[in-house]
Amino acid sequence: MTVDPHTSRRPRPWRWRQLRSLRVRLIAVFAVVALTTAVSASGIAYWLNRDAVLKRAQDTALRDFRVSLTRNVSDLPLNASCPQLTNLADLVATSGLNYQVVVTDESQPDCTASSDPSHFTLAQVPQALRTTVAKPREVGSGNAYPYHLYWQRVNLDGKPYVVGGTKVVPTGPTAYMFKSLENERADLNTLGWSLAIATLLALIGSALLAQAASATVLRPVKRLAEAALRLGEGKLDTRLDVEGGDELADLARTFNRAAESLSEQVEELSAREAQSRRFVADMSHELRTPLTAMTAVTDILEDEAESLDPMIEPAVRLVVSETRRLSDLVENLMEVTRFDAGTAKLVADEVDIADLIMSCIDGRAWYDAVEVDAPRGILAVVDPRRLDVVFANLIGNALKHGGSPVRVKVRQDDESVVVEVSDSGPGIPEDVLPHVFDRFYKADKGRARSEGSGLGLSIAMANAQIHGGTITAANGEVGAVFTLTLPLTPADPTAPAPDRPSTGQQAKAADQEGVQ
Repeated sequence: MTVDPHTSRRPRPWRWRQLRSLRVRLIAVFAVVALTTAVSASGIAYWLNRDAVLKRAQDTALRDFRVSLTRNVSDLPLNASCPQLTNLADLVATSGLNYQVVVTDESQPDCTASSDPSHFTLAQVPQALRTTVAKPREVGSGNAYPYHLYWQRVNLDGKPYVVGGTKVVPTGPTAYMFKSLENERADLNTLGWSLAIATLLALIGSALLAQAASATVLRPVKRLAEAALRLGEGKLDTRLDVEGGDELADLARTFNRAAESLSEQVEELSAREAQSRRFVADMSHELRTPLTAMTAVTDILEDEAESLDPMIEPAVRLVVSETRRLSDLVENLMEVTRFDAGTAKLVADEVDIADLIMSCIDGRAWYDAVEVDAPRGILAVVDPRRLDVVFANLIGNALKHGGSPVRVKVRQDDESVVVEVSDSGPGIPEDVLPHVFDRFYKADKGRARSEGSGLGLSIAMANAQIHGGTITAANGEVGAVFTLTLPLTPADPTAPAPDRPSTGQQAKAADQEGVQ
């Protein structure tokens, strides 16, 4: 049996389908856009504020350091002693901006004066800053002083500082300032947390906005899906209320036009199909009267065939055969008409399936060509007449086109009975299997004129379906296998048969004419 890879694909898990939904994707897009925008804006705002805060703090401290150092260094004598350098460091550090000062002098190489010697020494000043501070610049029109104030941000014991240094005069001391930026870092941390909270709120707001937007967009789409589902169920009067002039409204109008066109076409096809059914029914009824007379005449001719002229006998037998074939065709057309009109009903009774099969075989003298494996005691509520038609078609088809021995196997499967009819023939071609239940279908197009009508197995399928069962056709290890599955008790034995689809829409099975 060929398996369609599209139908055999495993269904997606529920969570996967939810993640692939348009609502989730719309919310995700809104969230990503909002998050990207908020993070970018917060990052830019943070870095701009960080630079502004740090620059303002260090510029204020450096300016105060320069002023305080200039004011107090004028009182320092040449070749000042270490205590005098320490006093200078203390005086400069007492400006009120809470920074510490370290002072060195080339005349006192062993002395490093510090306003807080336990925490701040010359060793904590970056070497690059010390080198830059000690290097004089050329004095000119654009530079009036050989030494300038330089600064650098560093971390000392895990805390941020700005270190500034300058040499007052070529022969004077060099002073370094240590200004803590701990307060500024705390302010920046607070700002960072504020921006993070703002980003989170923006993300939540975007999700809520996406939810509202998706509801606005998906509500019409959901209504369209529900309307399409109702239309697919056969409710051809389904229409959508059109509101607005956007694309969704245009889609609703298009759906309404398509539904209207479909409804008109279905009504037209239904009318034509009803006319065809009436024609077949009327024709079958009209043919029955002359056929009855013809059958009576052919029966008399058949009885007298042996006494007729040998030249006339073949023609008589041909007329008898064709008359019976025409009579069978009319009866089949009448049965098909009943199924199409929905007037076929079950006359159900509880019977033993094995007895019903044996009765079918014995009545047609097939007992020498059929092997039966049917245990007694499998009881089912069925219409014996209709089920006899099913067995006759399946077994007769196997004998005619599959060859002996034909095997019939019966088993009970939960709440159903399964009857398998297999033969010893070449099997059914793969391209024929999908069509074996079509009306008037014959696998060999060259046998357009044969003993069968091409309706037998289509009627068998209809009889199985009226019981709530079905028939399937497949190829076994040897020959073809037809499997009839019937419930032990039909849902409603008195209910009419379901409406049969038109010829091109038949459920697939094989008929008495045979397809092998």
